[in-house]
Amino acid sequence: MTTPHSHAVGQQILTLIGLRFDANLGILESEKTAPQPIQVDAELSLGHQPLLPKDDDIMHVLDYRKVRKIIIDECTAEHVNLLETLIGKLATRLMQLPGVKGVRVKIAKLEIFADCEVAIRMETGQW
Repeated sequence: MTTPHSHAVGQQILTLIGLRFDANLGILESEKTAPQPIQVDAELSLGHQPLLPKDDDIMHVLDYRKVRKIIIDECTAEHVNLLETLIGKLATRLMQLPGVKGVRVKIAKLEIFADCEVAIRMETGQW
């Protein structure tokens, strides 16, 4: 059955905000010997999508559980010296997901300084 909105589309963006876990990251001796807490925020542009999916089946959309696992796996796979390297690797990996048109990622090191958060934001693809 066709509804008045069945052909309507909108710009869909999947977001994961405030994902916290430990990663092996940094150039300081203390950072090389122990993981440290980071926070990842990610936005994935899925471009124009129907306002209503063709059905209510998870197989026909980007599963955010999979996105969460990829973020954690990519950030914990190995020690990385630079935040810039890690965010580039993560943005590249997320852009490879089916249907993803653009990626915005922010990675914050939460315990480097007592008085501020240090973070890098990267944006790539189409928005």
